[in-house]
Amino acid sequence: MKLTHINEKGNPKIVNISDKPLTKRVAVAMGEIELSPSTKRLILEGKTKKGAVLQTAIVGGVMGGKRSWEIVPMCHPIPIDGIEIEIEEIEKGFRVIAGAVTTWKTGIEIEAITAVSTTLLTIYDMAKAVERGMVITNIQLLYKSGGKSGVFIKEEWKREIEGILKKL
Repeated sequence: MKLTHINEKGNPKIVNISDKPLTKRVAVAMGEIELSPSTKRLILEGKTKKGAVLQTAIVGGVMGGKRSWEIVPMCHPIPIDGIEIEIEEIEKGFRVIAGAVTTWKTGIEIEAITAVSTTLLTIYDMAKAVERGMVITNIQLLYKSGGKSGVFIKEEWKREIEGILKKL
């Protein structure tokens, strides 16, 4: 398999997408943060020193998704038509699911993954005063559609994928 971001001399390059057609592209990603029950309770009750953790994390996630091209070296700057982020309470902490959509020449998977990552990092940042041992884990792509490679889906997450897709 040939890597598209490596030229014939083995040096990195950004792929030329100028001749690719515009198509609707959608991606959904997820990740989790594990933290103690007491930290989770403080977050849910809005009693951390930094304020509304989950709401701020959603804003941070949207901002991160929009700026993916600035931190991932070979990521194209693309117009983002929408980002939707959900945070749900799970036994060990919180799960973040993010969906992103564009009509453009290249995929939006990195933007969805970056939105998840930035949401999780914001939770960590806002709660680190009460707990430093939080673990960010399980960041992964769940779904993508559009482009010549077609659809990718992790079937075991179909319900969550469909939920976020309805909101995009």
